[in-house]
Amino acid sequence: MICGSLLAIPGCGIPCLRGYKPGPSMPQHYNWNNGTDYTQPTVSRSMPQFETVSGSLVETASFIETPNLQAIDLAKQSPSMKSKPVSLKSDDEAKTFANYIKSTDLSDVNSPADHNKTNKLNASSTTLVNVQVDASDDAQIGEPAEMIVYDEADLNFGISTYQNSAHLPQSIFYTDPYLLDLINQALVGNQELRILSEEIRIACNETYARSGEYRPFVTAGVGAGIEKSGRHTRDGAVEEQLEVAPGKGFPDPLPDFLVAANVSWEVDIWKRLRNAQNAAAMRYLATKEGRNYVVTRLVAEIAENYYELLALDNRMQTLQKTIDIQQRSLDISNAMKEAGRGNQLAVQRFQAEVHKNESERAVIAQEIVETENRINFLVGRYPQHVDRTEVDFIDLNMQTLSAGVPSELLQNRADIREAERRVAAAGLDVKVARARFYPSLTLTGGLGWNAFATGYLFRTPESLIYSVAGDIVGPLINKRAIKADYQTANAVQLQSIYNYQQTVLEAHVEVVNLVSKVDNYRNSIEVKKKQLQSLEESVDSAGTLFQNARAEYVEVLLAQRELMEAKMLLIDTKQEELSAIINAYQALGGGGF
Repeated sequence: MICGSLLAIPGCGIPCLRGYKPGPSMPQHYNWNNGTDYTQPTVSRSMPQFETVSGSLVETASFIETPNLQAIDLAKQSPSMKSKPVSLKSDDEAKTFANYIKSTDLSDVNSPADHNKTNKLNASSTTLVNVQVDASDDAQIGEPAEMIVYDEADLNFGISTYQNSAHLPQSIFYTDPYLLDLINQALVGNQELRILSEEIRIACNETYARSGEYRPFVTAGVGAGIEKSGRHTRDGAVEEQLEVAPGKGFPDPLPDFLVAANVSWEVDIWKRLRNAQNAAAMRYLATKEGRNYVVTRLVAEIAENYYELLALDNRMQTLQKTIDIQQRSLDISNAMKEAGRGNQLAVQRFQAEVHKNESERAVIAQEIVETENRINFLVGRYPQHVDRTEVDFIDLNMQTLSAGVPSELLQNRADIREAERRVAAAGLDVKVARARFYPSLTLTGGLGWNAFATGYLFRTPESLIYSVAGDIVGPLINKRAIKADYQTANAVQLQSIYNYQQTVLEAHVEVVNLVSKVDNYRNSIEVKKKQLQSLEESVDSAGTLFQNARAEYVEVLLAQRELMEAKMLLIDTKQEELSAIINAYQALGGGGF
């Protein structure tokens, strides 16, 4: 039997944590700026209202109050609050969540912050609080540690209907069956999604591995050996005098047989191992949210390229109609020349215009090929024809947009949820690094049988062996590596917080830009339609006057050229509008699964 213990008393000197700089407060509602002069008292900043098919206006969700960032004065806190480690979630939530993650494979698991998330949320008042700490960036090592403390964030805000387009399923938002088929194929065949799925599996395995580190390690084994000690050595001289039984000495050489089990367990006093597991679980969730964000971007890219393909088809049709019109003008010019009412210059100019547009037709054909292959790449297949619908592109309409309120971005956007998970993981990493300053308790033990002959091996208690030991070890001198790791974890935590702030700000700006773009481009299209109508009338007038020798061929050419350019510009503007609608839907958080 062997019993023992080792005790080492740790020193102090835990570095101070640096506090993060507060970001801008999230506004309670979107400040729509469509390029209008808002200095006029009659101009409002309300969200652009888009007419639906029935002619009714979209009603935006009533805004939910979101207070400004509040600061916590650490000097006024209780000592227990000051000693709280960094975390965005309570320990009980984290432990329960991590244990649940361990028992799952790649099933859809939500974080504790998502427990109230549903498609139809209770539109109750919500408090969404971020905490800022005004801590010095050059805190001296050895000063009392100043911890960052976060209040619980209540994410129970929402809507009762589809007043936010992000809650509209992509199968309803996109009505084109060919587009929906491409999206479904991409979700299965896209290589980037497959790569991210394997990253999720890796993160899940990492969480499972961390869950085993704070449990006892038990090993078992058997062994056999033989030893020959010299007669003129201490061991040899002692063995010469000993008897294994009356009148019977130890054999020479001496065999050795062993069957034993050993256990080792680091008692997780400071929750270092458990917090490491919870941090891995949060990274697992962050990886899943990262994949969800890529899915929304993939859906948006496929839709954007699909409607670009429809626009190119429409450009090709417009160009062909223009060529047909110019060919008729060329025939008229030839007839007038034969009748002595025209000249060769007019024929040559019309002929040159036809050739120019035929050349442009080949360029558009190449753009169609490249756009089709971009879609094929996103879908995960080799180049082939992309089936698509035939529609009047200019009059093509999509689902009406409704932005809701800014605070809904926190739950709708997968990239914001990913950043939130990484903030939580970084906070847990700080707790893990801090725990390394404290003593660790390790318990070890063993039980087995040991004998020089197999016949004596399992005789109890003669051949029974066991050991019990406990070690309490902590850092005492030269803690530079631990301090450096702790300060690095703090820096990574600040990075994750700033990244979260940047992600939220970027998402808000995206929504405002894209929704405003939809509004402005829609107004531009209405004006361009009127311009197009006037140009079509001018082409008819110029053709009639030219046939009656009351207008020059240059006027006909100019009118036809301006009409074609106006049609092309209208198609481009319509494409930009559809692209803005698609990207606004994605920016609001729509398009996920």
